[in-house]
Amino acid sequence: MQEYEIPTKEGMLRVKKYKKGVEITGYLGEDIRLSLPDTVTLPESGEGGDGKAGKEELPVVSIGKKALLSCKSLRSIYLPVSLEEIDDWAFAYCDELREIYAPGKHMRFGRGIFRECSKLRAVYVEGRHRDTGGLLAAVATLLDAPYLFDFQQAGEEEWLERWDARMLELLGRDDHEGYSRMVLCGEEDYGSRENNLDYFLNQKRKSKVRICYMRLLNPLKLSGETREKLEKYLREHTAGCLPAAAENDKNTGEEMDESWQVLLEEHGEDGGYYRLFTETGCLTEKNFDRILGGIKDRYPEMKAYFMKYKEESIGYSDFFEDMMADF
Repeated sequence: MQEYEIPTKEGMLRVKKYKKGVEITGYLGEDIRLSLPDTVTLPESGEGGDGKAGKEELPVVSIGKKALLSCKSLRSIYLPVSLEEIDDWAFAYCDELREIYAPGKHMRFGRGIFRECSKLRAVYVEGRHRDTGGLLAAVATLLDAPYLFDFQQAGEEEWLERWDARMLELLGRDDHEGYSRMVLCGEEDYGSRENNLDYFLNQKRKSKVRICYMRLLNPLKLSGETREKLEKYLREHTAGCLPAAAENDKNTGEEMDESWQVLLEEHGEDGGYYRLFTETGCLTEKNFDRILGGIKDRYPEMKAYFMKYKEESIGYSDFFEDMMADF
């Protein structure tokens, strides 16, 4: 079937007629913020060569398979109200994609539409509480729960209960789960970092930490009991936050530090994350020097915030005075 090109601000969409409307089949360009059109105007069927053929305006009803696969520039995408379906891997491997803006309606979703979109932070749905955006993004990137990816039900009480049930199920799983199977199925990589048990456990705990952060930062109808569980998990996985015996890795005897690792490696410029780190009690007198030393010169705003927090909530120290000289 014939394809047509539709210009965007910094690129070009490819479309074709599909069902009673139009499907987006591809994209080439450098748009950072991409608004997909509700309708496009195409030549009517049976166009002749006299240059007087009519035009027809058709709704955009589908984003096709791999249509925007690996678009490296995209950070925000606005979905059209007319949209009815998003096919397999439509936005997969969009490394810089952060936000999706969507209509609050039912759609059909294919497989892996946001696969490897690790920076996706929000899928905002029209008419829904803002927290729903973060929780929907987590469905795609953290929870592996496609049954929860629903623009129509997102944010409703029953949906939130199912979201929390899935979260608690994942947090309750043994960190060793899946390790033996991975090693047995990857004999050619034997001895690699990925097959190292300590590395595997660290990655599993980081996954759980990311879920805790996301839910606490989007606390829509979060119960007090569940909040306490999530905050406790973050503290238990911050070295120097609890008595050593309570926070040691059972296999190595070393203190677990995934809450700080995720913050430092992935969210050093996000004030919501580092404020939450202090509010949950993860920054203490015991670990303060080590944590500030780990920041180095990378995130001056987080560093300044931690120093102020120490002065106001933990207490003055000679180290604090020394660090002030850096500013």
